[in-house]
Amino acid sequence: MSVDSISVQIEGIPADAAGVAVSVDDDVVTLTLNRPEVRNAQTPGMWRRLQEIAVFVAETNPLAVVLTGEGQSFSAGLDKRMFTPEGVPGEGSLFALAGQPAEEIAAEIADFQQAFSWLSSSPALTIAAVQGHAIGAGFQLALNCDIIVCAQDAQFNMREADYGLVPDVTGTSPLVRAVGYRRALEMCLTTRFVTAQEAVSMGLAVAAVPNEELDDRVQTYVSAARSRVPGLVADLKQLLQHAQSASPEAQYERERLTQVRRLEALKALAGG
Repeated sequence: MSVDSISVQIEGIPADAAGVAVSVDDDVVTLTLNRPEVRNAQTPGMWRRLQEIAVFVAETNPLAVVLTGEGQSFSAGLDKRMFTPEGVPGEGSLFALAGQPAEEIAAEIADFQQAFSWLSSSPALTIAAVQGHAIGAGFQLALNCDIIVCAQDAQFNMREADYGLVPDVTGTSPLVRAVGYRRALEMCLTTRFVTAQEAVSMGLAVAAVPNEELDDRVQTYVSAARSRVPGLVADLKQLLQHAQSASPEAQYERERLTQVRRLEALKALAGG
């Protein structure tokens, strides 16, 4: 998706700030990682911007949030300068972070995680459209979305072990839920690339399409959400997310309670 069409300024959030371009089209918010010169490598500034956008999404309650990357790649992960003593100007470095007391390191990571986790917890349908590379933090950002659809050239990689680190921006839980513990461990340990077709076969992505069809495929999911009665998407998300960890009996109860709420909503819509 070209950022040429992304020029909407949300109050308090510039249309293109800290490497994240924002657009609003009726009931859909589109976020475009916009540092194509470094394959949309991420910085803490981008994460702070995503947290600000999360507040906007919570306040405006859109039907869907679409996450894309400008240029050839979705995101190459953390900006490599963060691994140098100098770091990113105005952003610090991992060296500086490692020099802090343990509780301060944990608190800062917890703050970073909020830039990712809201994509899963939001009642909006969240869709990651991935082309090129989704590495490390880029992979984890996509994993937090409800749906990942990828171009045929997409490659996923959990790179952290190459630096002696572990994935820490909320990607491990959705990864294990998608592919299972053993395959997740293999991917993180070997840091190998997973192709688009393999991502679909293992349940990471729902589809791999030609690059030129990526936007159209995203729109099919947006259109499906728009065709449903109000509140259904949020209820489906909550119900299915609960099913991932609940006992069968607890899930049966959640099904009943959710259906009661749906029937009450339908009655209200019918004026009954």
